[in-house]
Amino acid sequence: MSDLELIIANKNYSSWSFRPWIALSHKRITFTETFVRFNFEAGNPDIKALSPSGKVPVLKHGDVMVWESLAILEYAAEVFPEKELWPADFKARARARAVSAEMSSGFAALRGACPMNMRRPVEKLAVDAAVKADVARIVHLWRECLDASGGPYLFGEFTIADAMYAPVVSRFGTYMLTQDAVADAYGATLRETPAWQSWEADALQEPWIVEEDEI
Repeated sequence: MSDLELIIANKNYSSWSFRPWIALSHKRITFTETFVRFNFEAGNPDIKALSPSGKVPVLKHGDVMVWESLAILEYAAEVFPEKELWPADFKARARARAVSAEMSSGFAALRGACPMNMRRPVEKLAVDAAVKADVARIVHLWRECLDASGGPYLFGEFTIADAMYAPVVSRFGTYMLTQDAVADAYGATLRETPAWQSWEADALQEPWIVEEDEI
């Protein structure tokens, strides 16, 4: 059994959990999955014993505890350099870090209006100008990265940047937020990975409802 433990929440909704999970799974890094259900009105009291921030995901590795998706992915990249979670080229690596950080800290309008919800029927959602601006920025980033790398992932091979944008791919599909051909092709590439399909299959079987994410 692996000494890595990844603590996550509901697969249908937890975009932050999805990011490290898909990266570790796609790169075949063995870990133990611990699930904490998040559909309590006042929050799940069990999380306090597992997470210093009171949020997920959390990665435990021996006496090391790492929280926040991007920090977890950075840690995995250091512990498993042979898995090439960042691009080998230093210029591409710098850009991948910038693109990932922009996802981690930005796009608040998209996050707020369009929660990840893999069970939701695909249906076009009317969105405001702020969400449209977020979508346009993301599509622009994807196009630039794919043009430079040649694809099929943002930096050629799957990296942390793809993991960071995986929930966006889900949102774009669920709410029909773009008809851009490049974005659609990139999204299809991620959705076809065994890691994505395994996560989604579990998400679709979950019975729990988080009302605030059922817009």
